[in-house]
Amino acid sequence: MDYDKLGLKMGIEIHQQLNTLHKLFCKCSTELIDKEYDEIFKRNLRPTQSELGEIDRAAYQASKQKLNFKYECFNEETCLVEIDDEPPHELDKEALEISITIAELLNMQVVDEFHTMRKQIIDGSNTGGYQRTGLIAINGHLDTPYGKVVIESLGLEEDAARRIETEDEYTEFRLDRCGIPLAEITTDPSMHHPEQVREIAYMIGQILRSTNVKRGLGTIRQDLNISIKKGARVEIKGVQNLDLFEKIINGEIQRQLALVEIKDELIKRNAEVIDEIYDLDEVFKHTESKILKDAESIKGVILKGFNGLIGKEVQTGRRFGTEIASYAKKRGVSGIFHTDELPAYGITEEEVIALKNFLKVDKEDAIIIVAHDNDIAISALEEVKRRATLAFNGVVEETRKALEDGNTDYMRPLPTANRMYVETDVPLYKIDKNLVQEIKNDLPELPDVKKERISNEYNLSEDLASQLVRRGICEDFENIKTISELDSTTIASVLAYDIQEIKREGSDTSILNHEKLIEIFSLVETGKVSKDVIRDLIVKVCKNPENNVEDIANDNNLMLLDDEEVIKIISELVNSNSKMVEERNMGAMGPLMGMSMKKLKGKADGSLVNRIVKEEIQKLLN
Repeated sequence: MDYDKLGLKMGIEIHQQLNTLHKLFCKCSTELIDKEYDEIFKRNLRPTQSELGEIDRAAYQASKQKLNFKYECFNEETCLVEIDDEPPHELDKEALEISITIAELLNMQVVDEFHTMRKQIIDGSNTGGYQRTGLIAINGHLDTPYGKVVIESLGLEEDAARRIETEDEYTEFRLDRCGIPLAEITTDPSMHHPEQVREIAYMIGQILRSTNVKRGLGTIRQDLNISIKKGARVEIKGVQNLDLFEKIINGEIQRQLALVEIKDELIKRNAEVIDEIYDLDEVFKHTESKILKDAESIKGVILKGFNGLIGKEVQTGRRFGTEIASYAKKRGVSGIFHTDELPAYGITEEEVIALKNFLKVDKEDAIIIVAHDNDIAISALEEVKRRATLAFNGVVEETRKALEDGNTDYMRPLPTANRMYVETDVPLYKIDKNLVQEIKNDLPELPDVKKERISNEYNLSEDLASQLVRRGICEDFENIKTISELDSTTIASVLAYDIQEIKREGSDTSILNHEKLIEIFSLVETGKVSKDVIRDLIVKVCKNPENNVEDIANDNNLMLLDDEEVIKIISELVNSNSKMVEERNMGAMGPLMGMSMKKLKGKADGSLVNRIVKEEIQKLLN
């Protein structure tokens, strides 16, 4: 794709949980809870007006879903602040200091005062219908191979509650995550190439890892903002995998281009959305379609001039009909039928003809059908009409969620400034300039500096040093090196590669704490096990976390043999292949070395095996 010609503009938002002891506005722990809840309560949320009397469009659309919410809370681990039955306590100082550290690493200007605002969110993830947030710093930058990227703002806010399950009647959340301090980093929309966005996400991620932030699944979330010249700004939530960035970006460009084409064709056809919902029960009273037969009501709308466009592909495997269906699904239906795809789903050709005759449509017109309870069907078709009408604008400003296949799906309209208003329960917090200077004078080591230092200090290859930094395990490596005399390359390779591969293969490597790793490396250092069996030993340790590491090595026959046993095994092997030795002389060294290592299965050091094989061959030749 010619990104310059397309006018591609992108920005990124990164939300990172901070590893504080307490939540942002109360003294509850920031650790997630894995046990049965003590109490549960219910809420219904509704939008409120801004100070100018306006309602945010995203909140308004969410309210039309008439959702009910349940919240799981705990006697010891959550409090009245999360429940929204008590005013927030004072701002957590640790969270503020970590945020200032991040700001300085991003070359930002820290503000003089922290003003807490309410950001209206009524999807149930916050019990009060809003999230508390405030501005920490502005006007930062990072230099990338594609040029400088401006970091517009750094905010400090509360994380949302954890979604546990969704049923037809309610959505259930757990309050353990609600209120965990969260840093929100926003770039300007100055990036024009997918690789630049990927690079800046990686750079910010590495900077965050050099500070006191939480690690692991769900602790960091990345959102993309994308637009093209003829399109509109779209926010894509939850872009977790850096390797998917380019696919998601290209997919969104493809979608926006397709929507622009649909708009142009609709205008050319003088198309129109008929503002009426038709009762179609009579048309399908004898249908054999199970979905239609089981529904209380069958209703439809006419989209004049839309024929062939509902079935137009806008993303790989997703059509414009999928875009319309995403809006309808927000009203409780599982999907829609449209004439671009019929006959199908048990609906016959005869029924399609009867439908078109009943509604008196032309060949360029399309019909969309919904089968459900009467009120839900009407509500869903109102959304269908709304989305079809928006098609005349081309690309719609909206928030979408990233899917695992690289596509995206509609979530809600893009929020407006009307969602923000002042938090009256929290006083402003003056940020001490002396505190900022103290933090600035003692900043953590940046990734590139750290990579160069550990490479030189521990004589590691650039690749190994890079992997330690990239995976955020430099501290683990250096802590082990302060105790272990084992060579640096072996320790680094195990941490950077072996453990990662073992994890991918399904082993629970979370039990490999500092003590366990020291035990494993000590066995190698003292000559009790070979470097060659470290990987096997780690796998066994992961399966038996309660057992002593040396006992595990003994029980699984991984301990090194003494020299006499090794000599005996290799001598027998060389003598049994005497003919090969006679024919090849020292050329038999390679094959016999391979056979010896296979026979010993890692129970002898490679250099020892090499020496003994060589000596046994020479004995035979002499």
